[in-house]
Amino acid sequence: MNSRFTWINGEMIASDQATVPFLTAGLHYGVAIFEGIRAYKTPNGLGVFRLREHMKRFEDSSRIVGFLDMPHSVDEMMEHVCATVRANGFGDCYIRPLLWLADGGWQLTIDSGKAHVAVSVWEQSVYGGKSTVAEGLKACVSSFTRHHPNAMMTKAKVAGNYVNSILAKTDAQRNGFNEAIMLDPQGYVAECTGANLFVVRNGRLVTPPADAILEGITRDTVVALAQDLGIPVQESQLSRDHLYVVDEVFVCGTAAEVVGITSIDRRTIGAGVPGPITSAIREAYLSAVRGTHARSERWITLT
Repeated sequence: MNSRFTWINGEMIASDQATVPFLTAGLHYGVAIFEGIRAYKTPNGLGVFRLREHMKRFEDSSRIVGFLDMPHSVDEMMEHVCATVRANGFGDCYIRPLLWLADGGWQLTIDSGKAHVAVSVWEQSVYGGKSTVAEGLKACVSSFTRHHPNAMMTKAKVAGNYVNSILAKTDAQRNGFNEAIMLDPQGYVAECTGANLFVVRNGRLVTPPADAILEGITRDTVVALAQDLGIPVQESQLSRDHLYVVDEVFVCGTAAEVVGITSIDRRTIGAGVPGPITSAIREAYLSAVRGTHARSERWITLT
């Protein structure tokens, strides 16, 4: 990971100077919210994909966690993101806005501290490695359960939530898998550790309902692109055994983009390679983020 400049609390400074004191409540208690965003080279210059939607979710996450006042509006955060991208001077890159509990907060309440905000940028890496795009991911169903919606705020990108994901993915990788699929507290498929999940059965896309998942912006993008392609989409509960008999499975997210899953719990999915609908969705997605799709103009913010 590399980053040249970070915008932090109103200042653009060298990233190696953008530090947080050890005695910061957000660090100790996981009280922080964040976004993962990508910028891509397009025919018209470097463009941030679905920036407004990301910054609206950033604002929503802060409200869900309980911060009463965002230090910066959605429009201001969009400007700070673009400024940070420009300052770093990368091509394709990954963007991380972060809001955390600072200046107090030791009483285990939001109101005893103050929100600090930063944006950093680094050159992106390929999710899972380049080979996984062609070969697909090997996944397992995790023994760790996705958060109950009344135990943690599942609609917010809260830093502390991701301990759940780290436990599941670390366990999966130590057992020889690329990714873990997490079930909700009722035992139905929820999502992967950092990406939403779709299955293909009889030419139809099916994805778990929003009840216990993070409603991904890439997930929303995939739904729109599928509809453009004439592929029916439905939200429906999926049991674990559904996963073993579908035609295709793929994950989607800002980091993952669109990547097929070709085996689950060592059971081959479909033909054992990313299927035709997965490939069509991936191709449409890459066209959209690169500025060559009919929807690109409304989804891309040029820096």
